[in-house]
Amino acid sequence: MSQVSEDTQPPRPSVGLGRTLTGVPGWVRREAAESWAAVRAAERRTVVVEALLCTLAAAFCLLPLLSAPPERLAPAVLEGVWAALIVPARRGRPVAAVVCASLLLVGANVWTVAVVPLIVLSATRRIAPPRRVWQAVGVACAAVGVLTVASALVHSEALPVELAGNAVSAVLLLLLPALAGTLLGRRRPLVSLLRERNAYLEQTRTLTAAAARTEERTRIAGEMHDLLGHRLSLISVHAGALELAAARQAPALVGQAELLRTTAGTAMGELREILGVLRHLDITGLTDGTGDERGTRADITALVTESRRTGSTVELDWSVPDTAEVGLHTRQAIHRVVREGLTNVLKHASGAPAKVEVKGTDKGIEVSVTNEAPRAADHSQGGSRSGLAGCQERISLLGGTFAAGALANGGFRMAAWLPTHGKPLEFAALEGAFAAPPPDTARLPSGGIGQGGARAPLSDEILTWPRVLGSGCVALLVVLPTVGFLVVLLTTAALR
Repeated sequence: MSQVSEDTQPPRPSVGLGRTLTGVPGWVRREAAESWAAVRAAERRTVVVEALLCTLAAAFCLLPLLSAPPERLAPAVLEGVWAALIVPARRGRPVAAVVCASLLLVGANVWTVAVVPLIVLSATRRIAPPRRVWQAVGVACAAVGVLTVASALVHSEALPVELAGNAVSAVLLLLLPALAGTLLGRRRPLVSLLRERNAYLEQTRTLTAAAARTEERTRIAGEMHDLLGHRLSLISVHAGALELAAARQAPALVGQAELLRTTAGTAMGELREILGVLRHLDITGLTDGTGDERGTRADITALVTESRRTGSTVELDWSVPDTAEVGLHTRQAIHRVVREGLTNVLKHASGAPAKVEVKGTDKGIEVSVTNEAPRAADHSQGGSRSGLAGCQERISLLGGTFAAGALANGGFRMAAWLPTHGKPLEFAALEGAFAAPPPDTARLPSGGIGQGGARAPLSDEILTWPRVLGSGCVALLVVLPTVGFLVVLLTTAALR
């Protein structure tokens, strides 16, 4: 806890800076210390951008003075430096920046006037609530009026003309930028709210789709249980009766009857496993563990032995080292590929010699099932290829490759390359729904989507795209007179 507290504490003011400002009034030292602490705590990118903006503002306000020095050069230079110092203040002290920027409207350096609306526009975006903006603008306009009267009395200038000119400047360079900044400031929470609502709706859509998918999986599981469970149970019972009858009347058929009974029992067990997977709601703790699909040498040998008991000639070539580390899902995929290949041989090329090859490579496992051309009398008419499609989908989800097709000699070959470790298969397609990446909460305001989930938008939060876009468009229209006034003013000053 102490570590967390240390990380969250704000940076302390520099002791060396406090000693340097000895003799300066206390509030000045506090402001300087807080400003320096804010600079140290800010991101490097922010510091670089602000330093660049200060440099550009100083260059724009001071360089024109070299070509056309004004009558009062010292005040003009001070005004340029003052304008450059106000630029970074708009972030931490926006109200003070608006008030201080108003002093530039009555100065001798006309080039600083171009910086004023930019400072006001940027500062008022950060002031909330809006009434504080107009309070700051009111104080700034009052300061312009007071300074105009004082300047006219000191320099013996026409007071009405000065008041009228500075009043126009205050309207165009203070009031209109403040209005545009207020509109943009209101647009920012609207955009954040729109992002939050979109994230909420996206999360709701994902959860709704996941719930519908779960309901459909449950329905399919029920149908499979009702239709297949009963049939498999009958097959198992009749196979047991057939085995007993064969033991008394035809001992040579006992092995075939026993194989039929055990196969029916294995199919029933696999059906129960699949039904459990379909009905399970939490996929994070499940594994693809249906039946005894271990994918080991003994497992594949058992599959080959079962095929040989049907009368087929099957050869096994296993060259995977026993010490090889192969993931569970890869081993299960090996079992599925070999089983599907041998099943296809029995269905479409009964009696044809077949060969099962399982080889280890540097980064994966190669599996293939190859059979020679079937006998003409038992030539298959083809199948639906649904088993091959299932193998291809399973292997592609694991990140492997799959190929199957006829050979030139009339045979057929299934081949697959599998990585040594892979993702869970039955749930890979569902991970996007149940384990979708959370929305980007870094850009959302507090109260958005977090560990507690997204909150529903309130009924009084009327949010439409015209409101979001309208604030920016109106703000652009508001600052157009300001831009025109600045262009005329600076053009006149340059021609002089």
